[in-house]
Amino acid sequence: MAKESMKAREVKRAKLVAKFAAKRAALKEIVRTGSIEDAYEAAQQLQKLPKNALPVRLHNRCTMTGRPKGYMRQFGISRIQFREMAAAGLIPGVKKASW
Repeated sequence: MAKESMKAREVKRAKLVAKFAAKRAALKEIVRTGSIEDAYEAAQQLQKLPKNALPVRLHNRCTMTGRPKGYMRQFGISRIQFREMAAAGLIPGVKKASW
């Protein structure tokens, strides 16, 4: 199990990313298409945004345990939880392979 503080930090980052997403997109568009002076000013404003507002700083975590590694995006859980749930028959359409 991950520490509760790590889970909370990840949630806080996700909220910050969502909060600044529109502003980031607008500034990046100005940098991409605006004049040199406008692009420079927009780049300066982009640098003043909080570091944790960057989407690249988000990290997927298992919704059940908070495990950061072995995350299965399709199910939103770690590989360990997936295996336990599949073995218990809790995931529809998934069964253990045998040949």
